[in-house]
Amino acid sequence: MEYESEYLSFYNEWKESGELMVPWVISKDPTNFREMIQSLKDSEEGKNLPGNWVPDSTFWLVDKGKKVIGADNIRHQLNDRLFNCGGHIGYGIRPSERGKGYATKLLSLSLEKARELGIQKVLVVCDETNKGSEKVILKNGGVQDKDFIEEDGNVVKRFWIHI
Repeated sequence: MEYESEYLSFYNEWKESGELMVPWVISKDPTNFREMIQSLKDSEEGKNLPGNWVPDSTFWLVDKGKKVIGADNIRHQLNDRLFNCGGHIGYGIRPSERGKGYATKLLSLSLEKARELGIQKVLVVCDETNKGSEKVILKNGGVQDKDFIEEDGNVVKRFWIHI
């Protein structure tokens, strides 16, 4: 709760950019911040999940000044959809903080958290057009697997990282 104003700044900057909010969890409306935090806790515990969803944990990357720089979402297991095009970890850096090495650090920290959750082989994906994310995944030990082509023709690159 102590990060409410900083999180709202993070959320609003992303919304104003018009970009797709990644990971998906940051698109949750934070107007009732306490309720949003509770929904994150519920998801981590596997409570009140929509059908065919898996438990997940969300973490924020925060600098020393308490500015929310980025967020990640770690799915505790994979279902068919996640195996093909979602992966274990989704992460994103607020638009004004990109290109500073934060994504590489965030994915590295996410891998540590995944290990704590008992995940030993992590699937991380990105769209074929997202060269920045591909570089981040490769810097963190990603080994490319077979691509997945979505119904709309979008190519999802899939990478495995052993931790």
